[in-house]
Formats: sequence, C-alpha cells, structure tokens
Amino acid sequence: MSYKRSKYFITRSNKKIKYLLSRRNSEIAVVFFHGFMSDMIGSKPIAIQKFCNKNNLNFLKFEYSGHGKSTGEFTDGNVSRWTNEAKELISSKLKKNKKLIFIGSSMGSWIALNLFSVFKKKLIGFIGIGSAPEFLENLMWKKFNKKIKKIIMTKKIYNLQHGDYTYPITKQLIFDGRKNKVLNNKINLETPITLFHGEKDDVVPVSYSKKILTFCKKSKKKLVIIKNGQHSLSRKSDLKKICSELKHMVKKLSAIK
Repeated sequence: MSYKRSKYFITRSNKKIKYLLSRRNSEIAVVFFHGFMSDMIGSKPIAIQKFCNKNNLNFLKFEYSGHGKSTGEFTDGNVSRWTNEAKELISSKLKKNKKLIFIGSSMGSWIALNLFSVFKKKLIGFIGIGSAPEFLENLMWKKFNKKIKKIIMTKKIYNLQHGDYTYPITKQLIFDGRKNKVLNNKINLETPITLFHGEKDDVVPVSYSKKILTFCKKSKKKLVIIKNGQHSLSRKSDLKKICSELKHMVKKLSAIK
C-alpha cells in the first residue's frame, strides 16, 4: 500500500512526521504504533486501518523520525524522542476524540506504554502485538559480547545483523532506553488489555507480554498465544485474530460514557 492521503506533521524539534488520519463519525480513535525500524505501510497497520474504516472508527498511524518517510536520521533517534513525537501528534490530531485505543507492535508497545499516563483520561483499551518493552537493554546490550559493547562505546554505532536486516545500534539509543523503564511500574488504570504473542517468536520471549500483565493490576487483561506464530504476527490468520479482538473490545467499550 502506498502513502496515499498521508501528510506531514511538524514537531517542536522541527521533524516532519509522516502520518495518516482517517476520520470517521465516532468518539473512538484507534492509534497504531509500529516497531523498531518498521513503518506504517506494513500488513498490520493496513489490516487495522481497513477494519477501522469498515467499522466507522477514527484511525491514526504514523512513522517515528528516522523511519519510513519521516525526516531525521535513524541513528539520532531513541525511545524518548519517538515517544515525544507520538505524544505531540496524538495531542494535536486527536484532541477532540474522547476515547483512545492504542495498538502497539513490538517496540511500539513500549512507546504506547510510555504514554499510558499522558492519555489516562482518554485511554479505553490497549492491544499489544509481540510487545517488546525494554528490549534494548535486556535483549541486546546484556547479550552483546565485550567486543560489540566496545564498538558501541567507542565508535558509537554497531550494525547488528538479524536475518536480512541491519540494525544500527548506537550508544545514545542504549543509554536512553535505560531512562524509559516501564516493566517495574505499576499502572493503576482499569484499561482493558489484550496481548498477542507468537508461540515461536524467536525475537522477543513471551515472558515480556507476561510481565506487562503483572504490573497492570486493575486492568481486565488476557494473553493470547498464537500457535506457530512468529514475532511479526502478520499472517492472514494472525491479522484476523487481532482485528476480531479489536472488534470485541470496541463493542464492549462503545457503551462507556
């Protein structure tokens, strides 16, 4: 899918953030947060966008700086910056919407969790897909050998190879991640939470989704393990389950005033 009808939002730091907002006659707006080095034209945001259009729901998707068609260098970005960009965009474009449902994919769940307290009066639901909060420290830094750590600390950038992809890992990215701890926080919101995780996810262990559920004490929550599912959960059957859960969540929450 192309970037047709997408626009740019200018942040306070003068970054141009690519976004698409589909407006419908509804109080509810669904916000999709993509993952690390991903974009807003993948199969998950497209499927969710189609669902929202069909079911008369507002839908917002966007790309963090250094991702997709947003401006900025990826190596200048970090979780704090991407969280602030999301906060600015949502505050600007969805200020009239009284009800928000966040959907986070991988790192997108981390950024969404960072914004729980910011939008606590509006947030009525959260769906996580292969959620990866604090992955920079726990799944990267702690597993790097001394040679790799030295490269990051001295040369500032290490190009991590994973499959067909190259991920430039910077010192400032790792250090900033330590400022964005969420796994030990207690969330006192009663926001319903559903987390999807692939049974065969070899990128992010299912324990990360389980940890999220433990600190959401008051939420109505559930964990859905997708049989034979990988990290991306982008198969047609996966997308159908995610959209079905969103439909169920909207149906239950639409009566909330």
